[in-house]
Amino acid sequence: MTPTNPLHRSSATRRALLLSAAWACAATSGWAQAQTQPPIKILVGAPAGGTTDTMARTLATVLGTQLGRTVVVENKPGAGGNLAADAVAKAAPDGNTLLMSFTSHAINASLYPSLPFDPVKDFTPLTMVSTSPSILVAHPKVSANNAAELVKLAKAKPGQLNFAIGALGSSLHMAGDAFKMQAGVFIVNIPYRGTAPAVQDVLAGQVDLMFAAVGNVQSHIKAGKLKALGVTSAKRLAAFPDVPAIAESLPGYESSAWFGLFGPGRMSPDVAKKMADAARAAVQSPEVKRRIENEGATPVGNSPEEFARFVDSEIVRWRKVVQYAGAKPE
Repeated sequence: MTPTNPLHRSSATRRALLLSAAWACAATSGWAQAQTQPPIKILVGAPAGGTTDTMARTLATVLGTQLGRTVVVENKPGAGGNLAADAVAKAAPDGNTLLMSFTSHAINASLYPSLPFDPVKDFTPLTMVSTSPSILVAHPKVSANNAAELVKLAKAKPGQLNFAIGALGSSLHMAGDAFKMQAGVFIVNIPYRGTAPAVQDVLAGQVDLMFAAVGNVQSHIKAGKLKALGVTSAKRLAAFPDVPAIAESLPGYESSAWFGLFGPGRMSPDVAKKMADAARAAVQSPEVKRRIENEGATPVGNSPEEFARFVDSEIVRWRKVVQYAGAKPE
């Protein structure tokens, strides 16, 4: 066996050391560059603690890991989400400012007579993060036990039943108006400034009915303080297998809240793809999926093209309901 030349071994060792040093420098440079970049901001047009805020914060940490960047959530509530949307619409399309929006993004296109931005052209859809159906509840004094019986009761007593509305122009407001439009019934809307006081008045029997997020009324339903008449998803929910979908008595009825991530309009294809791929990977990660499901929602993570088509269809859909209801912004 020929002995190894010590000079050759020394040369090989030097090359290995030099290569390791080069990789270390590159890694350090990349880390340093990431640290000097400004944080990515996700603007939320709702107060902290709400579902939209929760969805943004659930996504932020894992999205930051995907991008190798710091991602922060900034709440900018007001005008039904329009203040945050306007700020993103006017932001540089560099991927540093994003919007976590919700169903009202599509509703506002018709609800507000004039907006300072175009809800389609001024945004780049990245992915739908999740969907969340709501549930129609009633005070126990209401004789109806499901949506079909409610329609019959409302037709027998036009204008004598009422809906609590947590926020004018919200997805839950529109769910009620869509129900009335499709069923051909007259039920009076009672507006409130917030979901909590609306729920309290239904619990107290001051108001008869309400469309509510499942998480806001689930404990009251289980305690027998509210009756669940129907869910707004196309099919029954696993959490309430005995509660029929409203679509079982009103075919085609469906009204789920959705939450999605947008960038400003005019983003370059490369930047848009990078942000969309990272967002979809984050939504589909086990950690984020688990957190979304714990909120009673369903993770989605669809493609930008699918999300864009969905938003377009939602704008058309809710325009009909807004026109029917004659709803006006607060």
